[in-house]
Amino acid sequence: MNITFEKLQEHHLPEVKEIYDWYIKNSTATFHTESLQVNELKEFIYIGHPLYTSFLICADDKPSGYCFFAPYKKRQAYNRTAEVTIYLKPGFEKKGIGKTALEYLEQKGRENGLKNLLGIITGDNEGSMALFRKCGYTQCACFKNVGEKFGKVLDVVAFQKEI
Repeated sequence: MNITFEKLQEHHLPEVKEIYDWYIKNSTATFHTESLQVNELKEFIYIGHPLYTSFLICADDKPSGYCFFAPYKKRQAYNRTAEVTIYLKPGFEKKGIGKTALEYLEQKGRENGLKNLLGIITGDNEGSMALFRKCGYTQCACFKNVGEKFGKVLDVVAFQKEI
């Protein structure tokens, strides 16, 4: 499988919205509970930002997900650290795409001068936690019972890797 990455552009946002909507409706991977408008995605998915880049993921030339950097906190002293996020289209999981995307983000992070990457993951998302561990991330925090979705109280687990 050939996996490629393309810088996210405005015209990709409907595809991103479709993927994200699936996670909103069917998963605890996001704590959004209602579908967002396309323009609302731009509040946390940056397009054209020099440091916090976003990418469309394609597998064999088919859109299969997206990944992006986001600020850890919106203060300048944290500019050496970014949160990384990966969402794959249903049916594209467990094919090595997530691992390739995470490695790609690490490479781009180094090129952009980032020193630390964080993965903030819902505590019941075993697949994502396994991916981050496999890629050398260390669990550095667990926030107990901080979210609730689908009637289930959920932890949030933070993973960190110095790049």
